[in-house]
Amino acid sequence: MRRSLAVGGPLTALVLVAGCGAGAVEAPVPRPPASIARLCQTLRDRLPAKVHGRSRRSTTPKSPLVTAWGSPAIVVRCGMPRPLALKPTSDLVVINGLNWLPVPPDRPVTFTAVGRQAYIEVTVPAAYEPPGDVLIELGGPIKAAVPATPDGSL
Repeated sequence: MRRSLAVGGPLTALVLVAGCGAGAVEAPVPRPPASIARLCQTLRDRLPAKVHGRSRRSTTPKSPLVTAWGSPAIVVRCGMPRPLALKPTSDLVVINGLNWLPVPPDRPVTFTAVGRQAYIEVTVPAAYEPPGDVLIELGGPIKAAVPATPDGSL
C-alpha cells in the first residue's frame, strides 16, 4: 500500500547509525556490485552541500557510498541490500513521486528509497522534524542519479 506523507506530519525518528558531535560520523559502508556503486557515486556528486540547512560532515570509514550532514547527523547510504521489511504489502510513503519504506513504520528512524536501481537509506534524526522535509531535499538528486527499476519493481 502506498500513502503520501504530509510534510509537517507528526513522525518522529531516532538516530541509530550516526552519533552526535563534531568528529566523523560512523556509518557502516554498503557493499553493492560495481554497477550499483557507480550509480551511488553519481548520486554523491549530485547531493547538496547542505541539507535542512546543515553542512556536510566527514564519515568513517570514508566511502563515496555514505554522505552525512549536520549534528545529529542526517546520513545517506547508497547501495544498501533490499530491506528485509520490504514486502508486497509494505506501507510506503510517497514524496514527490519517490517511494520510501519507513522503518519502523510507526515512528520511522530510517527511510529507504525503493523502486530505484539502487536502494538508498536515509537516517533522519528526530531533531529534523518533519523528516519529509529532508526527503524532499534529497529526492531530486536521487531521481536524477538513480533510475527507477525498468520493470517497476520495488
